[in-house]
Amino acid sequence: MTPAAAPASAELAAARHALHAQWDRLRPWIGAVVDAGTGTAASVLPGWTIDELVAHLGRAMDALAACVPLPEGTVPLTLAEYLGTYPGRAAEITQVTRELAVEIADDPLAGVDARMRAAFARLDELGPVDLVVQARRGPVLLSTMTLSRVIELTVHADDLARSVASARGRARLSAEEDPVDAEALDLVAQALLRIVVARGGWDLEVVDARAWVRLAAGRTPYDVDALTGALQARFASDAVPDLGRMLPLL
Repeated sequence: MTPAAAPASAELAAARHALHAQWDRLRPWIGAVVDAGTGTAASVLPGWTIDELVAHLGRAMDALAACVPLPEGTVPLTLAEYLGTYPGRAAEITQVTRELAVEIADDPLAGVDARMRAAFARLDELGPVDLVVQARRGPVLLSTMTLSRVIELTVHADDLARSVASARGRARLSAEEDPVDAEALDLVAQALLRIVVARGGWDLEVVDARAWVRLAAGRTPYDVDALTGALQARFASDAVPDLGRMLPLL
């Protein structure tokens, strides 16, 4: 079967929908709450300002815009393998993000918007078939690449919400002020849970998507009580395993 005749991918369609939904919720929120005063404040990511965190959204989507199809038969990385390349790139990511923040400083949102448009246009060009594409750190399915961008936008939307709340001297923002899309958050939580289950074979389910994503993304310090508040065993006779050596996933 040739790629042109291959069926559309349900996984790719779901990730694409979530990516649009998360950006559609986050973009007006940034425009409304991130101003000159807030943007220079420290974010919840050590060493990063809120403006740099916003710039990083554009940088994250550049990775999707840069994808190109690879020949049939190319073996892709799994989502877990692709996310596993993140730790070794931390210094590079910080440097490139700061450079981009300086580059778009005159109009940060316009700079990020341009990168979002390029990424979504590229996604439309490559889909709806789930091709193997070349990403910055290796070959991945287009659905995997798109899902990784949903993870980026969703995790950083939560980072931004906590950062803005802190800059305003508040413990948290209200539900109405939340820039995290609920469906995107659920998709991310389930994807990260699948990585854990694949490694350990446990039968677990998410009971608090945001708490689980924060633990999996290293935003909340690992704690057994926090874990059991985020996940539960599907069967009452089982227990939630200690995932301290496995987390964070990214």
